[in-house]
Amino acid sequence: MKDYITIIGGGLAGTEAAYQIAKQGIKVKLYEMKPKRYTPAHNNKNLAEIVCSNSFKSNLLTNACGLLKEELRRLDSLLIKIADETSVPAGQALAVDREIFAEKVTESINKNELIEIVNKEVGEDISIKDLAKDGIVIIATGPLTSKPLAKEIQDITGQDKLYFYDAAAPIVAKESIDFNIAFFGNRYEEEKQKEESIEEWKKRLENQDASYINLPMNKEEYETFYNELISAEVVTLHDFEKREIFEGCMPVEIMAKRGVDTLRFGPLKPVGFDDPRIAKRPYALVQLRQDDTEGKIYNLVGFQTNLKFGEQKRVFSLIPGLENAEFVKYGVMHRNTYINSTTLLDETYNLKKNRNIFFAGQITGVEGYVESISSGMVAALNAIAKYKNSKKVTFPNTTIMGALAKYISTENDRFQPMNANFGIVPELDEKIKDKKLKYQKMAERSLKNF
Repeated sequence: MKDYITIIGGGLAGTEAAYQIAKQGIKVKLYEMKPKRYTPAHNNKNLAEIVCSNSFKSNLLTNACGLLKEELRRLDSLLIKIADETSVPAGQALAVDREIFAEKVTESINKNELIEIVNKEVGEDISIKDLAKDGIVIIATGPLTSKPLAKEIQDITGQDKLYFYDAAAPIVAKESIDFNIAFFGNRYEEEKQKEESIEEWKKRLENQDASYINLPMNKEEYETFYNELISAEVVTLHDFEKREIFEGCMPVEIMAKRGVDTLRFGPLKPVGFDDPRIAKRPYALVQLRQDDTEGKIYNLVGFQTNLKFGEQKRVFSLIPGLENAEFVKYGVMHRNTYINSTTLLDETYNLKKNRNIFFAGQITGVEGYVESISSGMVAALNAIAKYKNSKKVTFPNTTIMGALAKYISTENDRFQPMNANFGIVPELDEKIKDKKLKYQKMAERSLKNF
């Protein structure tokens, strides 16, 4: 076994992993292709470059990402520590000065004598197979993995292709949906039988397949929603993303601009349903599809979107039944290469086919800055355990760190990248209606188990 651990990628996950490994007295070789080569979204020579928002999201423990940061603080996370040190005013959120943040991370990694930075492009200058031969490797290449490296990752994972996360619809918590309006059922199976009373029909619908939730809209509700949708603010994409994304996926707001009835003949078609409240076909209908095995979170079918997050909350809350919806995850559209972790990795981010290889960061299917740091932490702790021939390190799924690791390693044919949220954490033993109190109890449980 080599006397060092190799890390590929000097982003958030890779630098956190390097720090944690070196802290245990183990040498690290950190491969970073910058400044030799940059991705289309990067332009800074420093490590841990932040290319999107400067926000690390909420600091509140009643927010899943806030709780995840606290878990990381308790494990002496380098990047969360530097984020705290370089924070800028952002209310209850943790936001950073991105330039100073990257500079400080780079400085910390550079001054550590056990970490050697190698400015080579893996896949081009050297192969993963060579690095993993008699040695431990953590692949933390991020969502914009270069083509040569992506090709080699395909080879070692046995996947015909990597998953290109071009677009995803928003996800909401089931408990926040208004079921005075919403009803369960699959299209075409819910046509009201002539001999049934409305009461009998409603009872039958309650026992139908819960994989879809339906939200009927009348003409006035639809037109209000439509007008706000086509005028809402969108995120500006990089030119390379526009080319790659829009060729194969149409944002709901772009589709809507093709005509007022386009959505009614597309993702919002009411065919196959009657509104249980009036026993008539609605003017339009939004479907939500179950997104987890426990049926706690649902995605808006056909709502791939490039709207700004605040606009998504404002506009999609106009849909009847979603007025008070809790958005577990907002819709996004950007290039994001990731592996099908649910079949490839275990809860330690270790590749099942080659135990010398770990993955970390957004390439595993975790979404977000703090989530990437978390994956780097877990991968590092387990790379250390393998190096020392000691027991694996896993976290309870009642913690956010453990729930994320379980989510990406549990087989799911609807797998898509996920950020920290309480929807992937097991329910409490007691039923609590007050959401803030419920999340507080979940946070207390997490830190106790942690």
